[in-house]
Amino acid sequence: MKKFFRILLWVLIAGIFIGTFVYLYISSRPAEVTYDVVNPTTGDIVRTTVLTGKIEPRDEIAIKPQVSGIISEICVEAGTVVNEGDIIARIKIIPDEGQLSSALTRIESARIALDDARAKWERNRLLLEKKVISREEYETSETTYRQAERELEAARDAYSIVKEGVSVNNASESNTLVRATITGLVLDVPVKVGSSVIQANTMNDGTTVATIADMNNLIFKGNVDETEVGLLKVGMPMTVNVGALPKDTLHAVVEYIAPKGTESNGANTFELKGAISDAAGVELRSGYSANATVTLSSNIGVLTIPESVVEWAGDSTFVYVTTDTIQPYVFTRRAVTLGESDGINVEVSGVNTSDRLRGRAITH
Repeated sequence: MKKFFRILLWVLIAGIFIGTFVYLYISSRPAEVTYDVVNPTTGDIVRTTVLTGKIEPRDEIAIKPQVSGIISEICVEAGTVVNEGDIIARIKIIPDEGQLSSALTRIESARIALDDARAKWERNRLLLEKKVISREEYETSETTYRQAERELEAARDAYSIVKEGVSVNNASESNTLVRATITGLVLDVPVKVGSSVIQANTMNDGTTVATIADMNNLIFKGNVDETEVGLLKVGMPMTVNVGALPKDTLHAVVEYIAPKGTESNGANTFELKGAISDAAGVELRSGYSANATVTLSSNIGVLTIPESVVEWAGDSTFVYVTTDTIQPYVFTRRAVTLGESDGINVEVSGVNTSDRLRGRAITH
């Protein structure tokens, strides 16, 4: 029994040794490599570049108040279409105590002056009837009286403006009414009723009450790398694909290329704008992400080969050509001249459509 197990053990050791030897022998043998063959074809080489960016309205206007105060009413919401002059919001004035006191003092002074002018006018009217004074003196007192009346009205109007922000004589054009300055779509209303707002002046930009844009006049705004900006020209056509609208393709024309680049993550990019010409019927929203494809060059009806079959050696390029019709093929190296490339195929001269070129390697 022990002799049987001893023999079995030696058999297993021998089997492992022989299996290892066979495996190493097979692994050390070079793999058999064959190649596909490809033929040059006549086609089009169109070189394009793809820009990433977004859809924006050409003119996006921030509506700001002409007076400081508190929002008492908001008349629109995001998505509302407004016309130029439409009321966006109403502002309640928080009067300055010093200005309010001065306005009240002016009213009292105007009232006293009016009472005095009225008394003199009435007295001169009686004296004129008795022919004690001349008509000229009477008319002077009447003019002073009328002027005093106007001064009181002006003082009261000034008080109303200080306190309420509304002119008594021209309430419809009050600065407390924030109006749309263009016709378009309300994109955003960043304030609420009760929010404090500051008027726009030379010291600050003021509070934005609403943002309005003409959504019928849109542009593509993106960035182009410095390696390709020199190939772009104003007036070049471009196609725009919006990620949110995969079924719609828009057309645009390059209208602006920034003269100065900006550095981002170690690379220089230049801003580019394209005027979209066919947005009618497409529901676009401001800020949609989009890709724009610009055709840099196009060669139509030229001889092309896949770039993968080309061998580069310094400034020279080569392909391998065979005249064999069955495997294994024997290839001959041939110098060729390359032209434009679209990243997959390249324009070539030095071969013809009947040549069979070495393609993809197949390992057996």
